[in-house]
Amino acid sequence: MKVNQLESQHSLMSRYVLEMRDKQIQQDSLRFRRNIERTGELIAYEISKNLDYQCVNVETPLGQSPAYTPEKQIVLGTILRAGLPFHQGFLNMFDHAENAFVSAYRKYKDKLKFDINIEYIAAPNIEDKVLIIADPMLATGSSMELAYHSLLTHGRPSEVHIASVIASRQAIDYLEEHLPQEVTLWVAAVDEKINDHSYIVPGLGDAGDLSYGSKL
Repeated sequence: MKVNQLESQHSLMSRYVLEMRDKQIQQDSLRFRRNIERTGELIAYEISKNLDYQCVNVETPLGQSPAYTPEKQIVLGTILRAGLPFHQGFLNMFDHAENAFVSAYRKYKDKLKFDINIEYIAAPNIEDKVLIIADPMLATGSSMELAYHSLLTHGRPSEVHIASVIASRQAIDYLEEHLPQEVTLWVAAVDEKINDHSYIVPGLGDAGDLSYGSKL
């Protein structure tokens, strides 16, 4: 699996990640959602530079001009609920994309042990299309693996990109072992560890709660 760590390139993305991590700034849920969305926009742009394009002719008021458009249909997939503002960032850029949604959640056996359950999936046919799966936090990688295989029940894409704001080193190692080599991961920042509760450290906290409020 090819891994692209984008924050190391020192773009505006670094500022957005800073604000998402800052425990004072992140209390503004509107700003937090917008920073996740903007990060999605920037990662979408980076992915767009690696797609295959076809040349088409467009009619202008004065004649014809060659232009380039992605060769394959794009499908944007996300894992609910924290992925929604991240997904919107991708949709802002790939505004002709089709969309897929997967509900994955932790079902705890006790305070520390849990299984990942897939409860809901809504997706178009993804056969021979470009699949981009967006999830802002990759802690263990197991939710992403299950989402990936769930989406494959709707067809075999021509290429797969996974996008995240922050990934743990453990999640990257897990996905490299469990996903095909041709999958590409795009991540703003990589943190070195997760804690006993499988949250990324230093991370930023619970992205879903920070976006939409705490849950029971």
